[in-house]
Amino acid sequence: MSVVHPPSPLLTAPGAVPGPPESPDAAVAWHYGDPFGEQRAAAERAAVVDRSHRFVLTITGAERLTWLHTISSQHVAQLGDRRSAENLDLDLNGRVQHHFVLTDLDGTLWIDTEGERGPELLNFLQKMVFWADADPEAAPDHTMLSLLGPKAQQIADAAGIGPLPSTYAAIALPGGGFLRRMPWPTEDSFDLVVPRDRLAEWWSRLTDAGAAPAGLWAFEALRVAALRPRLGLDTDDRTIPHEARWIGGVTERGAVHLDKGCYRGQETVARVHNLGKPPRRLVLLHLDGSADSRPVTGDPITAG
Repeated sequence: MSVVHPPSPLLTAPGAVPGPPESPDAAVAWHYGDPFGEQRAAAERAAVVDRSHRFVLTITGAERLTWLHTISSQHVAQLGDRRSAENLDLDLNGRVQHHFVLTDLDGTLWIDTEGERGPELLNFLQKMVFWADADPEAAPDHTMLSLLGPKAQQIADAAGIGPLPSTYAAIALPGGGFLRRMPWPTEDSFDLVVPRDRLAEWWSRLTDAGAAPAGLWAFEALRVAALRPRLGLDTDDRTIPHEARWIGGVTERGAVHLDKGCYRGQETVARVHNLGKPPRRLVLLHLDGSADSRPVTGDPITAG
């Protein structure tokens, strides 16, 4: 199952250029006329990125965390209120089906994932409920922005947000939604999950406070430099967690916890961990720009 996102309303911002057609990012701004300047702003000052093509869902119910703990790779049974984590859904052979970020806030577990994969993840979760007190539902009325950069606290103060949280912690936002701190794509990265009807308002608040508009090109460049994998771009249908650096538990790199109960795909995770030799590894490839054409996803890369 796939989903086609309508163009973001923020594509009307001055200079906005949509993502490449047929790409998963076609619905949001790829850049605003200066992708390298936007990347520098995110790394050195502060920038805001439209990520409203992410798929957002919620899980309510008293057993939401203990139930999700049994069917996914992360240790979330005692996650704690206003805490976040990264998680994976694996198939029976340990191959990655979905990567998602979750935040538990005031009795609701919020999940966001790749836009085109979201309906499939939601369908899987709904099929796995059985008798548990857990209710996964799509949340199309919420969407996402990301605030990046070492001056993020100054922007937050000017935008009326207040003290920013520690890594993987979250705070409620005035008027609904929440902000959480992530360890990537930069050291100072914050996701804002906000009501969709307030997306433009939050964009204006952050840019008026001094955050530079940045396209997803800048976000992706920083993500790649940080060696953070993106499902479907840096992975294929054979990828297992060890190959993409997702092992590590509830840490700044982990989406798979090695000390938890049984879940789908666990045998592969344990076997490869004990052998210590995943069949492939994600690596960083530096291109010097001397080639006539830039490789695209799926092209073979060979030494020499």
